[in-house]
Amino acid sequence: MARKTPEINGGSLADIAFLLLIFFLVTTTMNVDTGLARMLPPMPEENTDVEQDVKQRNILTVLVNKSDRLLVGGMPMEVSMLKDKAKEFLSNPTDDPHLPEKQITEVEFFGTVGITRGVISLQNDRGTSYRMYMLVQNELVAAYNELRNELSRTKFGKSYEDLSEDEQKAVQKIYPLRISEAEPKSIGGRN
Repeated sequence: MARKTPEINGGSLADIAFLLLIFFLVTTTMNVDTGLARMLPPMPEENTDVEQDVKQRNILTVLVNKSDRLLVGGMPMEVSMLKDKAKEFLSNPTDDPHLPEKQITEVEFFGTVGITRGVISLQNDRGTSYRMYMLVQNELVAAYNELRNELSRTKFGKSYEDLSEDEQKAVQKIYPLRISEAEPKSIGGRN
């Protein structure tokens, strides 16, 4: 006579697998791509005039063509030099009449200071590579970050990230992030 093998109850095995699945779902973390940190300007109200006159001296035009060549203020430039050019444009340390004018404003923690009215206008060609677009964006944001960091270290003796929320807002008032991006065009010919 053949010997009978004992059966294993499969019902509890499914419960254990389900509990393990829940455990791993609860305890694991997923990397989430956050994208670019950009805030769009608020929509204008219906009955307001959208046009604003901006003096030419207050605009730094940055053009990137389909060959990934950079033209800054009408002059060819390497990406590695863009950050320093943007910093000089935004800070205007010598009050150069060809660089942006400053508006005298009262800012908490700083008193009366001149705030730049400079805007960086970025225009890309439709054929611009994503890599070049990101390099230019990174250099422009790095210029703002370095200016804010230098001001923070001078005034408060610590980096911008270590400041309180009110102190950060005061520094942001002095160096507001003003990068205007126009819709990509075919600048360098047909694509």
